[in-house]
Amino acid sequence: MRSPYTHMGLVHFDGQDAFVYEAVGPVKRTPFEEWTNRGVDGRYVVKRLKEAEGYLTETEITSMKDIGRGYSGKPYDPYFQWSDERIYCSELVWKIFKEALDIEVGARQRVADFDLSDDSCTAIIRERFPNGTCRPDGPAVECIDLDEPAISPASMFDSELLEEVFRN
Repeated sequence: MRSPYTHMGLVHFDGQDAFVYEAVGPVKRTPFEEWTNRGVDGRYVVKRLKEAEGYLTETEITSMKDIGRGYSGKPYDPYFQWSDERIYCSELVWKIFKEALDIEVGARQRVADFDLSDDSCTAIIRERFPNGTCRPDGPAVECIDLDEPAISPASMFDSELLEEVFRN
Protein backbone atom coordinates (compact mmCIF):
# COMPACT_ATOMS: atom_id res chain seq x y z
CA MET A 1 0.00 0.00 0.00
CA ARG A 2 1.41 3.37 -0.98
CA SER A 3 -0.04 6.56 0.39
CA PRO A 4 0.68 10.29 0.49
CA TYR A 5 -0.13 10.20 4.21
CA THR A 6 2.88 9.47 6.38
CA HIS A 7 2.08 11.20 9.66
CA MET A 8 -0.96 11.82 11.80
CA GLY A 9 -2.09 12.99 15.20
CA LEU A 10 -5.22 13.50 17.25
CA VAL A 11 -6.62 17.04 17.50
CA HIS A 12 -8.11 18.20 20.77
CA PHE A 13 -9.04 21.53 22.29
CA ASP A 14 -7.96 23.15 25.51
CA GLY A 15 -10.37 26.06 25.79
CA GLN A 16 -10.19 27.84 22.42
CA ASP A 17 -6.71 26.52 21.62
CA ALA A 18 -6.25 23.48 19.37
CA PHE A 19 -3.49 20.94 19.98
CA VAL A 20 -2.41 17.64 18.44
CA TYR A 21 -1.28 14.55 20.34
CA GLU A 22 1.43 13.08 18.15
CA ALA A 23 4.28 10.61 18.23
CA VAL A 24 7.27 12.36 16.74
CA GLY A 25 10.36 12.07 18.87
CA PRO A 26 8.63 11.57 22.19
CA VAL A 27 4.84 11.56 22.27
CA LYS A 28 3.81 15.14 22.91
CA ARG A 29 1.09 17.73 22.62
CA THR A 30 1.85 20.15 19.79
CA PRO A 31 0.01 23.40 19.01
CA PHE A 32 -2.20 22.80 15.97
CA GLU A 33 -0.66 25.57 13.86
CA GLU A 34 2.86 24.29 14.53
CA TRP A 35 1.75 20.77 13.61
CA THR A 36 0.05 21.80 10.35
CA ASN A 37 3.02 23.93 9.29
CA ARG A 38 5.08 20.73 9.06
CA GLY A 39 2.82 19.32 6.34
CA VAL A 40 4.28 19.13 2.84
CA ASP A 41 3.67 22.61 1.39
CA GLY A 42 1.59 23.30 4.52
CA ARG A 43 -1.05 20.78 3.43
CA TYR A 44 -3.11 18.72 5.85
CA VAL A 45 -6.49 17.04 6.20
CA VAL A 46 -8.73 17.05 9.28
CA LYS A 47 -11.13 14.18 9.87
CA ARG A 48 -13.41 13.33 12.79
CA LEU A 49 -15.70 10.57 13.87
CA LYS A 50 -18.95 10.60 11.93
CA GLU A 51 -21.77 12.13 13.98
CA ALA A 52 -19.25 13.04 16.68
CA GLU A 53 -21.50 15.67 18.24
CA GLY A 54 -24.05 13.05 19.21
CA TYR A 55 -21.51 10.33 19.85
CA LEU A 56 -18.74 11.82 21.95
CA THR A 57 -19.75 12.87 25.44
CA GLU A 58 -17.66 15.17 27.60
CA THR A 59 -16.67 12.09 29.62
CA GLU A 60 -15.41 10.29 26.52
CA ILE A 61 -13.47 13.36 25.34
CA THR A 62 -11.89 13.67 28.78
CA SER A 63 -10.98 9.98 28.66
CA MET A 64 -9.32 10.42 25.26
CA LYS A 65 -7.30 13.38 26.58
CA ASP A 66 -6.28 11.44 29.70
CA ILE A 67 -5.15 8.48 27.62
CA GLY A 68 -3.23 10.79 25.30
CA ARG A 69 -1.48 12.35 28.31
CA GLY A 70 -0.70 8.84 29.55
CA TYR A 71 1.42 8.24 26.45
CA SER A 72 3.16 11.61 26.81
CA GLY A 73 6.93 11.32 26.80
CA LYS A 74 7.00 7.80 25.37
CA PRO A 75 9.80 7.54 22.81
CA TYR A 76 9.05 7.31 19.11
CA ASP A 77 9.07 3.76 17.74
CA PRO A 78 11.21 3.65 14.58
CA TYR A 79 10.71 -0.14 14.43
CA PHE A 80 6.89 0.06 14.26
CA GLN A 81 6.36 -2.61 16.90
CA TRP A 82 3.00 -3.09 18.58
CA SER A 83 3.93 -2.35 22.19
CA ASP A 84 3.42 0.51 24.60
CA GLU A 85 7.12 1.00 25.32
CA ARG A 86 7.65 3.01 22.13
CA ILE A 87 4.88 4.51 19.98
CA TYR A 88 4.56 5.57 16.34
CA CYS A 89 2.01 8.10 15.09
CA SER A 90 -0.87 5.98 13.83
CA GLU A 91 -0.41 3.48 16.67
CA LEU A 92 -0.90 6.33 19.18
CA VAL A 93 -4.12 7.56 17.59
CA TRP A 94 -5.48 4.03 17.09
CA LYS A 95 -4.79 3.11 20.72
CA ILE A 96 -6.41 6.29 22.07
CA PHE A 97 -9.63 5.51 20.17
CA LYS A 98 -9.53 1.85 21.20
CA GLU A 99 -8.79 2.48 24.88
CA ALA A 100 -11.17 5.41 25.37
CA LEU A 101 -14.07 4.45 23.10
CA ASP A 102 -13.49 0.76 22.33
CA ILE A 103 -13.58 1.42 18.60
CA GLU A 104 -11.02 0.48 15.97
CA VAL A 105 -10.43 3.32 13.53
CA GLY A 106 -8.78 1.67 10.56
CA ALA A 107 -7.98 -1.97 10.02
CA ARG A 108 -4.86 -3.28 11.69
CA GLN A 109 -2.63 -5.19 9.33
CA ARG A 110 0.55 -7.23 9.45
CA VAL A 111 3.84 -5.69 8.37
CA ALA A 112 3.83 -8.23 5.51
CA ASP A 113 0.73 -6.48 4.07
CA PHE A 114 2.72 -3.33 3.26
CA ASP A 115 4.73 -2.72 0.09
CA LEU A 116 8.27 -3.06 1.41
CA SER A 117 9.91 -3.35 -2.00
CA ASP A 118 10.56 0.34 -2.67
CA ASP A 119 14.26 1.27 -2.50
CA SER A 120 13.62 4.07 0.01
CA CYS A 121 11.68 1.66 2.24
CA THR A 122 14.49 -0.90 2.03
CA ALA A 123 17.04 1.77 2.99
CA ILE A 124 14.97 2.81 6.02
CA ILE A 125 14.59 -0.79 7.18
CA ARG A 126 18.33 -1.38 6.96
CA GLU A 127 19.08 1.92 8.73
CA ARG A 128 16.68 1.41 11.63
CA PHE A 129 17.31 -2.18 12.54
CA PRO A 130 20.35 -3.07 14.63
CA ASN A 131 23.49 -4.44 13.03
CA GLY A 132 23.39 -8.17 12.81
CA THR A 133 19.67 -8.52 12.12
CA CYS A 134 20.12 -7.90 8.38
CA ARG A 135 22.46 -9.74 6.08
CA PRO A 136 24.31 -7.08 4.07
CA ASP A 137 23.51 -8.90 0.83
CA GLY A 138 20.08 -10.24 1.84
CA PRO A 139 16.61 -8.77 1.41
CA ALA A 140 15.76 -6.04 3.92
CA VAL A 141 12.50 -7.77 4.84
CA GLU A 142 14.57 -10.44 6.61
CA CYS A 143 15.30 -7.77 9.24
CA ILE A 144 11.75 -7.42 10.48
CA ASP A 145 8.93 -9.53 11.85
CA LEU A 146 6.47 -9.70 8.98
CA ASP A 147 3.73 -10.94 11.33
CA GLU A 148 3.99 -7.87 13.61
CA PRO A 149 0.61 -6.09 13.88
CA ALA A 150 0.63 -2.57 12.46
CA ILE A 151 -1.68 0.32 11.69
CA SER A 152 -0.89 2.87 9.00
CA PRO A 153 -2.00 6.48 8.60
CA ALA A 154 -3.55 5.42 5.27
CA SER A 155 -5.66 2.70 6.87
CA MET A 156 -6.98 5.14 9.43
CA PHE A 157 -7.48 7.86 6.81
CA ASP A 158 -9.65 5.46 4.79
CA SER A 159 -11.73 4.33 7.79
CA GLU A 160 -15.50 4.37 7.25
CA LEU A 161 -15.82 5.70 10.81
CA LEU A 162 -14.29 9.06 9.87
CA GLU A 163 -15.47 11.97 7.78
CA GLU A 164 -13.43 14.78 6.31
CA VAL A 165 -14.14 18.20 7.77
CA PHE A 166 -11.30 20.27 6.35
CA ARG A 167 -8.56 20.05 3.71
CA ASN A 168 -5.82 22.60 3.18
